[in-house]
Amino acid sequence: MKIAIAGGSGFVGTALIDALLKEEHDLYILTRNPEKYTQTKNLHYIKWLNKDAVPEKNLKGLDIFINLAGESLNSGRWTKNRKRRIVESRIETTKEMNRILGTLEQKISLVINASAIGYYGTSEQGTFTEDNETTAKDFLSRTVQLWEKEARKARAFSHRVVFTRFGLILGQTQGALPTIVLPYKLFAGGTIGNGSQILSWIHIQDVAGAILFCIHHSEISGPVNFTAPQQVTMREFGHSISKTINRPHWFPVPAFVLKVVLGEMSILVLEGQKVHPQVLEKSHYPFRYATLNVALNDLLKK
Repeated sequence: MKIAIAGGSGFVGTALIDALLKEEHDLYILTRNPEKYTQTKNLHYIKWLNKDAVPEKNLKGLDIFINLAGESLNSGRWTKNRKRRIVESRIETTKEMNRILGTLEQKISLVINASAIGYYGTSEQGTFTEDNETTAKDFLSRTVQLWEKEARKARAFSHRVVFTRFGLILGQTQGALPTIVLPYKLFAGGTIGNGSQILSWIHIQDVAGAILFCIHHSEISGPVNFTAPQQVTMREFGHSISKTINRPHWFPVPAFVLKVVLGEMSILVLEGQKVHPQVLEKSHYPFRYATLNVALNDLLKK
C-alpha cells in the first residue's frame, strides 16, 4: 500500500516505519527537512508545512494517511507558551492533513490519527474503555478533545478513521522509561507520589504491531486504546523495575517535590488512569508484551 506518515521521525514513527517496511509498503514521510534523510526504494521523504511545499503532488493514489505529528508532552515544563505550542502543533498538522486529503481525487481507505488516554481525565477508581466519553477539563484532556475534533473532519476524505489513544509507551532508549529507570541504576529508586496511581502502559513494539493490526482489520474504527491488558500501580511499576535490574526500591519521591520541579506536567506521573484496551481485545489483537514483567525483561535486560 501507499502510506503517508506525518511525525515519522519520532519515537512511535521510527518503530512504525520499521514494521511497515517489513511488509514492503511504499512509505512517504512528511517532514519539514527532507534533505536530512536518505531516500530508498520504499522510503520517500517529502516536504510539508513550508511555504513552497506541495506534498499532495507525491500522494496520488494514496491508501493510508498516518498522523503522529505534534510537540512532545514531556520535553519541558508546561509554561503558558509551551502549552500553546503543544495544542497548536497538533491542530496545525491535522488541519494540513485534511487539506492534503481534500485535494486527492478519491477518498483514501484509512486515516490513523494519534491521540492519548489523557482524553478520559484521571481517576484511581474507575476503568475507562473506548465507550467512555469525558467531562474532564484538565489540560491533557482538553488538548486531546480538540485534536480528535479536528481529526474527525478526515471522515469526509477517508472511508475509515482511527484514533490511537496511546498510554505510557515503554521503550529502551526513548519515552519515559529511561528517565524512570535512571534513579534505580543510581541506587536511589523508589515510589513516585503515593504509589497508588494506576499506570496504563504499552510496549513500543505493541504500539507498532497494533497500528498494523488496525490497518489490516477493517472493522476497527473510531477510538482505540493503546494500552496493555495488565495495568499496574506506580508502586508495582517501581518494584518491577527494581526486580528486573536488581536494584533497591527505597527512596520515595513525594508528590510535592514533583509538583515543585515539574509544575502542571507532574500530572503525567502523579495522577492515574486505568484504561482498558477493549477494542484491541475484542478484535483479538495478540499482544507480544501483555504483562509488565515480560515488557521490562525485554527492554531492560538487553
